[in-house]
Amino acid sequence: MNEILKEIDALQKEINSYRPLPANILKQLKEYYRVGFTYTSNALEGNSLTETETKVVLEDGITIGGKPIRDYYEALGHSQAYDYIYELVKVKGFNENDIKKLHKLFYNRIDELRAGKYRKEKVFISGSKYTLPSPKQVPELMREFMSRVKDLENKNHPVEYSALVHKEIAFIHPFIDGNGRVARLSMNLILLQKSYCIAIIPPILRRDYIQALEKAHTDDKGFREFIAGAVRETQKDYLRLLRA
Repeated sequence: MNEILKEIDALQKEINSYRPLPANILKQLKEYYRVGFTYTSNALEGNSLTETETKVVLEDGITIGGKPIRDYYEALGHSQAYDYIYELVKVKGFNENDIKKLHKLFYNRIDELRAGKYRKEKVFISGSKYTLPSPKQVPELMREFMSRVKDLENKNHPVEYSALVHKEIAFIHPFIDGNGRVARLSMNLILLQKSYCIAIIPPILRRDYIQALEKAHTDDKGFREFIAGAVRETQKDYLRLLRA
C-alpha cells in the first residue's frame, strides 16, 4: 500500500505543478470527467448507456432509442449530484444532510418519495454473504459513522480516507437504491476537497471492485489498495490531458 501511495503523491506533485489552471481548462476538465464518471458509476450498477450515449444525454438532453427511461434518469440525476459535489468542494468536510442530498439529486426522477430519505425496507445484496443492517438501524449507524469521519480523516492518507468513507456508506446501505452511486460520489467529494482529481472505476473492473468490497467486511486493505489504484490511473489520465 505504501508504494502505491508514494506513486500517488509523486503524481499529485506533478499535477500541482500545473496549477493554478486557467478557468477555461478547469471547466473543460470538469465536463470531461462528468461524462466519464457518470457513465462508469452507472455502468457498474447495470445501466445500459454507453459512454457516447451518456455524453449525448448529458450534453443534448435527449433520450436514446431502445434504452430504458430509467437509464436516462440515472444519467441526469448523477450529473446533478456531480455538480453538487463541486459546490461542496468549497466547504471543509461534509455532513449527513450532504449525503442525503446527493441521493436526492441522483434518485429524484426515479422515485421522488424515497429520494434523499433513509430506507424503510429490508434490502439484500445478491452474491454477498453479509446481511445488511435493518431499516431501524440505519439512522443510528449513519450518525455513528458521521461522528467518526473526522477521526478517519486525521488518521489516514486522503486516498485511504476516501476509500473508507466509500466502504462505510456501502456497508450501511442507507437508501433503498443508489447506494453505490452515493458512496462513489462521497469518495470523489473527499478527493476533490483534498485537491485530487475525480477517481474513475471502469466497468471492466466491476468484478474486482465487488470482490474487494466484499472482502473489506473482514479486512479492508485490499479495498483501500483497489481505490488507490483507481486514483493513480485517473491521475495518469489527468496528466495526459494536461501535457497535451
